[in-house]
Amino acid sequence: MTVEEKAGQVLMPSYSGTDPEAQAGTIERLHLAGSIIMGENVPLDAQNQVDPSAMAAVNARLAQAARADGRGWPGLIGVDQEGGVVARLGAPLTEWPAPMSYGAAGSVPLTKDAGRALASELAPLGFNVDFAPDTDVTIGPADPTIGARSMSGDPDAAARLGVAFSQGMQEAGLLPAVKHFPGHGSVTVDSHQSLPVQPAGVAELSARDWKPFQAAVAAGAPMVMTGHIAVPALEPGVPASLSRPTYAALRGMGFNGVAVTDALNMGAIQQQFPDGTAAPAALAAGADLLLMPADVGQAHAAIVRAAASGSLPAARLDEAAQRVATMMIWRGRTTPPAGSAPGSGSPLSARVSAAAVTVLAGPCSGPMVQGSVRLAGGSPQDRARFEAAASRAGLGLGEGPLVSLIGYGGAPAGGDIAVALDAPWPLQDSTAPVKMAVYGRSQGAFDALAAVLAGKATAPGKLPAAVGSFPAGTGCP
Repeated sequence: MTVEEKAGQVLMPSYSGTDPEAQAGTIERLHLAGSIIMGENVPLDAQNQVDPSAMAAVNARLAQAARADGRGWPGLIGVDQEGGVVARLGAPLTEWPAPMSYGAAGSVPLTKDAGRALASELAPLGFNVDFAPDTDVTIGPADPTIGARSMSGDPDAAARLGVAFSQGMQEAGLLPAVKHFPGHGSVTVDSHQSLPVQPAGVAELSARDWKPFQAAVAAGAPMVMTGHIAVPALEPGVPASLSRPTYAALRGMGFNGVAVTDALNMGAIQQQFPDGTAAPAALAAGADLLLMPADVGQAHAAIVRAAASGSLPAARLDEAAQRVATMMIWRGRTTPPAGSAPGSGSPLSARVSAAAVTVLAGPCSGPMVQGSVRLAGGSPQDRARFEAAASRAGLGLGEGPLVSLIGYGGAPAGGDIAVALDAPWPLQDSTAPVKMAVYGRSQGAFDALAAVLAGKATAPGKLPAAVGSFPAGTGCP
């Protein structure tokens, strides 16, 4: 490969709009690894739902462009599809609850099944990479970024469940990328805006944040994503994604796969490394694949210049390009099983929510409400879904106890029954005597909630992280 081809092989950009032609042209011209699909790239039908055949056609065009220079391996066609708030493709694909549901349900087989089912709907559309699961260990309300994207506040549980989800994904033909090393669940600043600083030392990180990554590496994870987090114990002031000691720590775990950066267009990087300078710096530090540079042409040119000047050693660029190519040759040798139809995972998604619903305070058996309830909070869609679920459970709306729905980032609530639809932290200051967490706003999550309210089902979930005075593990016996 020429230097220009190698420089392209380590870049995976995003693009604007639903027409892939310009992106395909850029992939061909710069020899790029492939493309990530963001929400704005997803073609919609007349009902404003995902058009699966149009999505497949977009991905096929991008995949074709990645092979235009004669390379013998597939291009990377990726997406961020975790479930919960991070899901680029909506209906008719299955809507999954927040990943914290897996921690609340506590079932490794269920988590693996969910990873397989989620990936099996993406593979037929031409995706071969999903930047999931998030294996960050959350510290609770002080974590502003990850929240219910984390499966658990318990490092061992996050490790077990993260491996299970990843293995399920791989069985369905998608490459997982565990994220965000060295751990984004225990910092208090959002790296989309500015650079978080992780004050913990290496011993504390090894005992908490790094456990899920160590487990993923031991299980053969093909990709690990590095976050834009400064760790003074490793290298003060430098984002982990651009830090040589951070990549050395990751490789020290025995990781031989592809180290991919978090998106390079995020605030934590753009403020410190303008005009494409992050790309060669990340490669020189030890990254293999650079995700979403703000300007891929600038990034490509910067890599070629750095290789020419020697500031990016030729052997390091070779190693990075070879790791990406090796992963995709390996992926290309496996024929994924027949994929699943969009929406086919919905019954399993509902099972996950039914296993996760958690009562922090309130009765553990029998009906919580009789006949009818009043409803407050939530979005119009939340309220419509609650109403449909209540009807199926034999509950009316209009009078009776007040159920207060708390959405993503919502405030504590009063009323008679407070229900957290995302991270459970707002329940700690909610004044409602009954407190419940459902970790999702899918129809299945509302069905699980209504069934418990009506006494038609029990709440088997356990808190995956402490919520105020409610310790981790709180829930009905």
